[in-house]
Amino acid sequence: MTYCVGLMLDKGLVLMSDTRTNSGVDNISVFRKMFTWNVPGERIITVMTAGNLASTQAVISQLEERMKAPDERDNILLQSPTMFQVATEIGKLLRTIISERQDANGVKGRGRFTASIIVAGQIAGMEPRLFMVYPEGNFIEASQDTPFFQIGETKYGRPILIRGYDRTMSLEDAVKLVMVSFDSTLKANLSVGLPLDLQVIEREAFAASHERRVTHEDPYFQAISSSWGDALKNAFHSLPDYQFGPDEKK
Repeated sequence: MTYCVGLMLDKGLVLMSDTRTNSGVDNISVFRKMFTWNVPGERIITVMTAGNLASTQAVISQLEERMKAPDERDNILLQSPTMFQVATEIGKLLRTIISERQDANGVKGRGRFTASIIVAGQIAGMEPRLFMVYPEGNFIEASQDTPFFQIGETKYGRPILIRGYDRTMSLEDAVKLVMVSFDSTLKANLSVGLPLDLQVIEREAFAASHERRVTHEDPYFQAISSSWGDALKNAFHSLPDYQFGPDEKK
């Protein structure tokens, strides 16, 4: 399993993914799930993947292969005029790869090769955009009503995002928010694990404004984890006490 988050803010985009992939608690591997391509001053596109590793790696491999010979291939990342078309073509590629693998494995392959992708970035002259691509190849775009996307093991970190997110927040506060969301997920689910990959794309930068790999030894993440746990305990104890009726007291 995995966990990836993409936040759309007035000031840009904040993205984070874990790196764990496993077939059980005794078979854990680390694979990067965040991939970036950019043309300085013109565009930056970042993709985060979740789901069947063979399917997602095939998508990334094909995108990388098209990057190596742009004059000979239809390079969707460098040539597409809009982020919408980038998301459309990545959706088609994901659907094709999943379909081929399912067909090759017959009945046993049904439902085993599913995957989803977050596509984020900005092309010069246009707004930063954020999309979530489904296994079927269709996608939705972030909006005022849906300002962030999660893929993978989403349920543990979602309440943090819902309560803490503000589109006008600073990029630094957004990083802190996703750190807390990931800490809550890590505490609850062994299938999500460190290290984490963080990327910040500031509006009109057309490059990664900040990148960081968060490891077990990262002092900031350790401080966030410890402080958040203490803050939750303090908040719990500050809540009004529940009272039993006089006849119920033992």
